[in-house]
Amino acid sequence: MENFAAIDFETANQERTSVCSVGVVTVRDGEFSESFYSLIQPEPNYYNYWCTRVHGLTQADTDDAPIFPEVWSHIEPLIEGLPLIAHNKRFDEGCLKAVFYLYQMDYPDYEFYDTLYAARRKLPRLMNHQLHTVAEACGFNLVNHHNALADAEACAWIAKKLL
Repeated sequence: MENFAAIDFETANQERTSVCSVGVVTVRDGEFSESFYSLIQPEPNYYNYWCTRVHGLTQADTDDAPIFPEVWSHIEPLIEGLPLIAHNKRFDEGCLKAVFYLYQMDYPDYEFYDTLYAARRKLPRLMNHQLHTVAEACGFNLVNHHNALADAEACAWIAKKLL
């Protein structure tokens, strides 16, 4: 796959609409092209202990952050015409659809691919198929795991190797 956009969301709580950060990395003609990161004011706007423990973000980090439609207006031109890739697309695609629905935005039915699925098929002997494990197996050192941009970069690297 030569052209795609890897995307990763972090959430503030158990609700898929509570996206609190997003990272996007575009690949064009097989080369890393652009990256984008933003904090997002989640909806509902509260953080649970477990999510904060995973990614380290709190309400204080996103109190002044833009809401999803404002952030998406910056992402949309970057990904135009590109398929989206996520590690565990069920989660990230679910978040994207949920916030589009919440904000009554027309969802453009993005084409999504899944590096988790690809890793399970192509690297069956790994001890697990978590993002950091697969990234390492593909030669990428994932530093700052659960930062949305770092995770999107790892996903893009995996996609270049496995898709």
